[in-house]
Amino acid sequence: MTEPTWISVLPPLLAIGLAIVTRQVYLSLASGIWLGWTILAGWNPIAGLGRAIDETVRVLGNESNAKVILFTLVIGALIATVEAAGGVRGFVSWVERKNFVTNGRRAQILAYIVGFVIFIESNITVLVAGAIGRPLFDRFRVSREKLAYIIDSTSAPICILIPLNAWGAYILVLLGESGVDNPLSVFVSSIPLNFYAISAIIVTFVVVMSGLNLGPMKKAEQRTQGGELLSPMASPLLDPEVLSPPPNEKIEPRARNMFLPIAAMVVMMPVALFITGDGDLSAGSGATSVLWAVLTGLGVAWLLLLAQRAYTIDELTRVGLKGAGGLMSLALVLLLALALGSVANQLGTGLYLAQATGDLLPAVVFLPLVFIVGAGVAFSTGTSWGTFAIMIPIAVPAAQALGLPPAPFVAAALSGGIFGDHASPISDTTIIASMAAATDHIDHVRTQLPYALISGAIATIAFAITGALIG
Repeated sequence: MTEPTWISVLPPLLAIGLAIVTRQVYLSLASGIWLGWTILAGWNPIAGLGRAIDETVRVLGNESNAKVILFTLVIGALIATVEAAGGVRGFVSWVERKNFVTNGRRAQILAYIVGFVIFIESNITVLVAGAIGRPLFDRFRVSREKLAYIIDSTSAPICILIPLNAWGAYILVLLGESGVDNPLSVFVSSIPLNFYAISAIIVTFVVVMSGLNLGPMKKAEQRTQGGELLSPMASPLLDPEVLSPPPNEKIEPRARNMFLPIAAMVVMMPVALFITGDGDLSAGSGATSVLWAVLTGLGVAWLLLLAQRAYTIDELTRVGLKGAGGLMSLALVLLLALALGSVANQLGTGLYLAQATGDLLPAVVFLPLVFIVGAGVAFSTGTSWGTFAIMIPIAVPAAQALGLPPAPFVAAALSGGIFGDHASPISDTTIIASMAAATDHIDHVRTQLPYALISGAIATIAFAITGALIG
């Protein structure tokens, strides 16, 4: 389609609607993909089905997409290996011996802190935080929905505020392509203005410390305190036992068996960015660096277990394959989400939403408008990175044309992408948070939404004030 119209919004709307009504994420994403290619095939449903299959397979032909899918399988192997090493059990025992986690609130604080420590990639953050937090939340009868909310709210919002990770590398590339002379300086200047990310982190902290439970979250907490981990109609996307092998009596649970692989992974990320960028961190490949980092963590975990004579290479291979298989469903979700984003791009969904609202308000409120439109694009497409690619090339030239500094507009575009992605039921990060917490996906979306809307309202007001100041 050369000129996007309102029809371009139908595929993501169908996916979102079906996800909410049926709770079937795979079916919902696949239906959106099929409708998108049916539209592009002149409304021929049979041709659309054929194109949908071919184009979904073609998504893997993109090197970055293939690395993201492979990363998903490797992180599954890493988590399973750390579990087999007794790393998570050792860490949980360690925090209990130190009396760090003695109740539900402290379990929530721990999950919150993990989001700050593991900042190299949002999916890694939620998966590791989920593996650590889930047994503690279950033990102290804090709902899995609360865990999903905490790890979801401290993944992308934290990652977007750190320049030296995959997110930072990606954003710097987009800024450079949009004609920004000093991308790193502009990105760093936008960080304190990224109001949604900051407000989401603060709101989550308030919820953790105060026990503020709103609407569906209050019901989830009451249910869990009564001994029911899941709602009656729940269908968890992941069985937690898949990534939790039975204890190995040949090895004592040790916290360092978790600390060292994760530390190696975190350290490897900027090193990989430096290497792939030929000495320039900002020019490094985010997808490649994340994959290298996770492989490094897995390698360190293997060396630890081999040195402790707890497993043979054959046994470690089996554990890793089981862990990778446990996240095969996640890899499928990511594949479908990438395919839906691809057809939405072909239809011009994001461009239509941006154009449809771009001239409705005067320049003095253009800044909050960028945030709101970005949120709409991310909610409809389920991808924050795709939203960044759409909104930054629109927001930066608009700011320059108005004679305004680019940093606030970059912050608004990034904040909008995070907000919409955080609230969307078809977002890969939201889906992964549900998996990591082993809770029903739609239950996670419903319980998280009130808090996301509060943070969104705060961000909208903050951008309106900032827009008035710079205008």
